[in-house]
Amino acid sequence: MNVVRFFMENQGFELTGEHLWLVGWSTLFAMLIGIPLGILIAHRRQVNKPVLALANIVQTIPSLALFGFLLPMPWLGERADRLAILALTLYALLPIIRNTYAGIRGVDAAVIEAGRAMGMTGSQLLFQVEVPLALSVILSGIRIAIVVSVGLATIAAAVGAGGLGEFIFRGLAMVDNRVILAGAIPSAILALLADFGVGWVERRLKPR
Repeated sequence: MNVVRFFMENQGFELTGEHLWLVGWSTLFAMLIGIPLGILIAHRRQVNKPVLALANIVQTIPSLALFGFLLPMPWLGERADRLAILALTLYALLPIIRNTYAGIRGVDAAVIEAGRAMGMTGSQLLFQVEVPLALSVILSGIRIAIVVSVGLATIAAAVGAGGLGEFIFRGLAMVDNRVILAGAIPSAILALLADFGVGWVERRLKPR
């Protein structure tokens, strides 16, 4: 109960809003970049390995180190939230690219051939056949990206970007479990809600 009271009396809802803002914008940017890239590498196999390799390399960089690498950049360093959004976007790319690629490649070749036989153009096949059939797999990648971003967004507080990580870092400095839990519990709840919500949409859109 002390944790709940501390959360409510110390701008907990405001920090939660900041957390959601960071996750929301980074996920949106990751989708705008990752989905087209996934479609591209599904149709052009020669760029498959370089794109996936680059996205995998980003995943291997520790989050604090990535924030440190981006900090000296002129436009980003002026605003911690910009820096955090870019870092979270980079981390969210791999699951979105990989699942988009898997979804598009998983469309039955016979269905595509039937579309071509009906006189459909390449863009019509993509938007009316491939993407709708791959949508549940793409959403699965987005779900993973959101859950990962919710957890990683707590690290953004280390560079002053706000969010629920403020409580966690403050609690670590004070050696106070109550303060740590005030940031960790809401972050975990947000991740679970995102996982359940997007998972529900994914199941609804899964081809039968």
